[in-house]
Formats: sequence, structure tokens, C-alpha cells
Amino acid sequence: MEPITMVLIGLALIVCAYMAWNIGANDVANAMGTSVGSKALTLKQAVIIAAIFEFSGAFFAGDAVTDTVRKGILSVDFSDPMVDSAFSQDIAFGFIAAMMAAATWLTIATRYGLPVSTTHSIIGGIIGVGLILEVKHDTSLIDWEVVQKVVMSWVASPLMGALLAFFSYYIIKKTILDSENPVDRSQWLAPILAFPTFFILGLALQFKALKGFFSKAASEGWIENKYDWLPVKENGVFNPFAENAWFPINSLILAAVIGTIASIGLYLVLRRIDISEEKRGFRGVERIFVWLQIITAAYVAFAHGANDRSNAIGPMAAVWQVLSSDGGQLMEKAPIPVWLILLGSAGIAIGVMTWGWRVMDTIGKKITDITPTRGFAAEFGAATTILVFSMPFLAVPVSTTHTLVGAVVGVGLAGGAKAVDFRVFGKIAASWVASVPAAAFGAIVLFVASGGDSLNMVVLLPLSFIAVALAIWKSSGEIHVEDALSDAGASGDAPPQITISDTTPFELFHEHAKAVEKTVEHMLEAVNTACDGEDATEAIEATIAAELDADNVKTEVRKLASEDRRFGLLVSYDDFLYMVTRQDRIADYAQNVAEQLAFRTLYDDEEAKSNLKEMANAVAQTVAKYEDAVEALRDFTISGETKAAQNKLAELIREVNIKEHDADVVEAKAAGYVFTNGDDSPLAAMHMYRVLQRLDDVANACEKAANAFLPILDR
Repeated sequence: MEPITMVLIGLALIVCAYMAWNIGANDVANAMGTSVGSKALTLKQAVIIAAIFEFSGAFFAGDAVTDTVRKGILSVDFSDPMVDSAFSQDIAFGFIAAMMAAATWLTIATRYGLPVSTTHSIIGGIIGVGLILEVKHDTSLIDWEVVQKVVMSWVASPLMGALLAFFSYYIIKKTILDSENPVDRSQWLAPILAFPTFFILGLALQFKALKGFFSKAASEGWIENKYDWLPVKENGVFNPFAENAWFPINSLILAAVIGTIASIGLYLVLRRIDISEEKRGFRGVERIFVWLQIITAAYVAFAHGANDRSNAIGPMAAVWQVLSSDGGQLMEKAPIPVWLILLGSAGIAIGVMTWGWRVMDTIGKKITDITPTRGFAAEFGAATTILVFSMPFLAVPVSTTHTLVGAVVGVGLAGGAKAVDFRVFGKIAASWVASVPAAAFGAIVLFVASGGDSLNMVVLLPLSFIAVALAIWKSSGEIHVEDALSDAGASGDAPPQITISDTTPFELFHEHAKAVEKTVEHMLEAVNTACDGEDATEAIEATIAAELDADNVKTEVRKLASEDRRFGLLVSYDDFLYMVTRQDRIADYAQNVAEQLAFRTLYDDEEAKSNLKEMANAVAQTVAKYEDAVEALRDFTISGETKAAQNKLAELIREVNIKEHDADVVEAKAAGYVFTNGDDSPLAAMHMYRVLQRLDDVANACEKAANAFLPILDR
């Protein structure tokens, strides 16, 4: 082997590794974006799980042999004398150019957090190469029917993914979330819903992720015929017992067994645990679907690694076959060496751990807000769509990315059109359309510039890497494994760290409400003590200290809200801060009541003092009812936003308004008495009236704070 050829092979391997890195960095969002967005997993957990399952799928479940002409884009007759060593070398050079162009495009897309299709990117590169080879060799190579299917899939797969995800979530909502007792309903219905979920995943696992395993098992005699487990490639029938079945009976039975085991397992688990207990910010229905979502995400990661590894090492296998052999001849099939499998698998895993967070952030947070139930519906809808389109009776090369983005939009639309940021989706869709022409243009430029000469390609590839490295360097501080694996906050353009603890913003909001109620309790004690003619200094100081404690909790709420926006589709960040501010005013007014008591002696009239104590007690009851409403709001947000929890919250908001009205009645009576009978001590009477007004401010603040929850019910 000539030295220049050895150098070229080395550079081609670097291109292959770079392509694998980009696949991991961009496509990892397919598996884990919704899990991070729903907060079922932290960014650190998602990266680790995705890296493990992506690597496992790529290394253990991928095909050992690949088609040298990927995805059927180029139609090459290998029996044609035209397919000689010169043509083979052009194909090898073209594939290097296609990989480099596709990888560069993926880097650009990932830099802007755009989830694009790695499959369609490499297809674009191959189309670009095919156009040049058609001109150079005066032949027809590109199968435009396959290209047409690719273009159709830009619409078909996201649309079907959206529809399946929408109806999956709709079923969950109608059967569980809107029931009178959603917790009891979910405990027996969730295992039933688990069966079709794991049945689909079982089929998809066999047909998508384990194709290579069944092929190897058939070739080595472990099984009689791989089509006893896999769909036939053509002329199939829907009779599962037929030899040419689209869905062989063996695979259906295995998928049914997987679904049954999963359903029984989930049923036994739900009998043993208390799903009403808060765990990691979830309880009830959402806590169940956290598990289901993580399982589906792990499957998608495994299947993605098994399938999309070929996008990187498939073209490289053809390059290796041509450049390393004595005759330099391209064959229809190319074996994939173990070291090349390891290179592609490791590249994908490293891509996950470095830049993967960018696209996760887009899919999980920027299109719509994701909860575990919505995340599960999106994953299930995407997995089902990919399985259907990959069946030989359709055989449309759909993108996992396109399908999952469509599914995320679908579950977002289940919460209303306003729940979806169509500006973000528009940018994503534009990047899909740009993938094929961008990669094709890059491949054409690189291939034409090389002129099919090894030395030229050896010079051009390092220059291309320098240009890419310069672009990455401009994004300094972004590609660091420790950043992606850190749960701490970060600044600048470092990964957006999502602080996920056992406390959600709404739970901490409830803690603030309890601190506010504590302030009001001390205020009530101060009023009663002063009305009894005793020294209220201690109670007044306790009120001021309690208000300071409430302020400290308020600061924690705002800080957590800025890092972990687990608001669901309920409120915006600004609206949540507004709710915090309204709630904080209750404590502020309570402190002001206590401070008023320290200014001068109250109007010395027993009935006036009795009225004041009655007013303070009515206000305290209003605050207590408000705290109940905040607790109901917390339960509503972490239990799946169920209809029963929504009704309970609405009722408590109504009761807060009633309590505030009752306090108004008492305040009117107390103020009337003071004005009627306070002529003998006008300053003391006026002072008592100010205290009554401040108490009324506390009750009014409760009413306004509770009514700030109404948009959540009316959304």
C-alpha cells in the first residue's frame, strides 16, 4: 500500500469518527430530549443513559455487513464492466467527501440547536457525489424515486408522529387524567396501557435494532430462516403464519410476551409502592409515566445506535474496501471490521457527552413544555411511526428526528395551539429542507476540488478540519464533557444546566405560602395580645422575623424558577414570578399590621377590640384557606394536571374569595363601630381604623394571589 493511500485512509477514518461524533451530538435528542424536557431525567442522567444505550446498540446490535451504496440512493449495477477500479476509487473519494460534507452540516445544525436528520444529511452528500459521477462516467446512478420518498417523508413522518402522539396523550387524558379518581384509575389502567406500548417496542426492537442479530443467527445456523422473525423484503402478506409474512408469528408472539411481562411487572410494582408519595417532584399519574418514558427513551437510544451507526461507518466500510484491497474494487457488500464498529460506536457516545445537550434543549424545552405523560406519548408515537414506515410494504426512509419532533408538536397541540412555539418549529423544518442540498453542495465542492486525486484529497481534508475546528473554537468553552455531565449551574454559552431535585418550583412556592401563613399566625397573636391589653412586643418581633424568613424562601423560589422551569403548560416564567410577588405581599401586609400595633395604644373599647380580634381571625382564616389552595396547586402540577385536582383547586380559589368577602363584612362592622363611638379618643380610634385597613389589605392580597391561579384553570 502506498504511503499516500495510508495517509488518506487515516484521514478518512478521522472523517468517519467526526461523522459518528456528529450523529451522537445531534441525534441523541431523539432519545433523551423529551426525558430532559419533562424532568424525568437530569441532563447528567440523560447523557449517561444515552451514551450507554447508544454505544450498546451501535456495537452489539448493528449489522456486521453493510451495503456499500447506502439507502439505495445510487443504483449501481455491479455486474457492469463500468464498475472498475477507477469507478470504485471515485466512489471511495465521493463517500469521503459525502461524510465530510454531511458531518460539517450536522456541526452547523447542532451549533444552533437544530435537530436535523443524520440519515438525510448523508443521503444529501451521496446525491451530490452521484450527480458528479453521472457526468464524469456518462451514466445514470441516482434513484430519484428513493429521493422522492425522502422528500415525502419530510411531511409524512412528522404528521403521522404528531397524530399518534396526540391521540396517545388524548387517550391518557380521557381515561386517566380526567377521571374522578385518577390515582386509582392509573394503578389498574397503566399496566393495561403498558401492553400495547411494550408490544410495539418489542416488534420495533426485533425489526429495527436486532436485524443484524437475526441475520447472523440464520447464517450460522442458530435459526432456520431469519424471515421467521423478520419481515420479508418483498411480496409479503399480512397473514402472520405465511412464510412470506410482513409480521411473522414468531415475532408477534415474542412481542406479546414482552408486553405481558412488562404489564404484569408494572402491576406488581404499583401494588408495592405508594404513588401518591412525592418522588423527585412527581406523584400519582406522572410518577408512573416517568418510568414508562425512561424505558421508551432507552429503547430509542438503543435502536438509534444500532441503525444510525451505519450512517458513519457504512460509507467508511466501502472506502476501506476500495483503498485497502489490492484490486481497489468496490463490491455490493462490504464487511465491517470490529475496530471500525468500535470507532463508530465510541464516536456516537462521545458526541452524546459533548454537544448533545444543545439539541436536547430544543426538543425538550423550546417547542413545547413536556411532562412525563406528554413525553411518553411523544416517544410512543415516534416509535410506532418509525416501525410502520420501516416495514417493507412502505419502505420509506424516515428520520427519527423528524418523527419525534412531529410527535412533540402533536402532544403540544393537545394543550392548545398556543402551547407550541411554531417559530422554533419553523426553523427546525427549514433546517430539514436544507439538509439534503447543503450536504450535497458540500460534497460536490470537496469532490470536485480533489479532482479524484489522492494527494489533493489529503491536502483538502486537513484544511476542512481546520475550518471546522476554527468554527468550534469560536464557540469556546462549549465542548467539554465535564460541562455536559455537571448538574451545577453554568454561565455564558455552556450547557444550560437544569437543576432537578425533589423540590419543584410549585412545591417551593407552597413552602413560601406556608412561611407566609406562619407570618400571619404571629400577626394574629400580636393583635390578640394587644387587644387583651398585654405587651405584644414579642409577637410583633416574631411577625417581623417570620416575614424575613418568608422573604428568604421567596428568594429561593425565584432562584429555582430561573434554573428549573417545571411549570408545565400552566404559566409562563413571568406569570409564575407574578404569582410569587402576589403571595409575598400577604406577608408584607401582615408585617405592617404588627408594626402598626407598636406605634400607639389601641382604642380602649372592649367591643372595638372584640371586633378587631374577629377581623384578625377572619383574615387568618382567609390566609389558611389560601395556603390550602396553594397546596392544591402543587398537587395539580406534580400529579399529572388531572381533572379532579383541577376541580379541587377551582373550589379552593372560590372559597378564598368567600373568606375574603366574610372578612370584608367584619371589617365594615368594625370600622363602623369605631367611627360611631370613637369621638372621645379620635387619635386612638383612627389608629384602630388603620389597623383594620391593614388587616383588610392582608385579606385582599390573599384574594388577588388566589385569583392569579385562574389562568391555569382557564388555559
